[in-house]
Amino acid sequence: MNTNIGISEENRQAIVNELVKLLADEYVLYTKTRNAHWNVEGEDFYNKHKLFEAQFEQLAETVDSVAERIRSLGHYAPATLKDFLALTHLTEKNENDNSAIGFIKELLADHETICVHLRENIIPFADTYKDLGTSDFITGLLEEHEKTAWFLRSHLK
Repeated sequence: MNTNIGISEENRQAIVNELVKLLADEYVLYTKTRNAHWNVEGEDFYNKHKLFEAQFEQLAETVDSVAERIRSLGHYAPATLKDFLALTHLTEKNENDNSAIGFIKELLADHETICVHLRENIIPFADTYKDLGTSDFITGLLEEHEKTAWFLRSHLK
């Protein structure tokens, strides 16, 4: 059945082309945050273990909402690790020693990378592709990633 929501198929496809990258970024970040939760070590283990748990739980909801946004635009969401690794702006490579500071620095950089890509798409989604809904949606995600980045950055002071 056709998706008739007031946005042309050409524009919906252009939007989805960016949203699938976002979905990949969110999923890779979710996985990396789970890794931090499982493998963090050090004297502040428990607090960081709980911090990373709260963050991966939020990211799980974000992953689902991005996939559902793609579906609401009439397209299928990628759902394999191979697809996510091909689409992501992030790297899955972990080069830290399982210290809380190492994980925090790596996750902070990833949240900031996602912030940049979200910010780049807010205006084009609204103005170029005439999709205020997706523009608003990613603005909300931007606010979440900015807040998480602030929380992580605060641990480095």
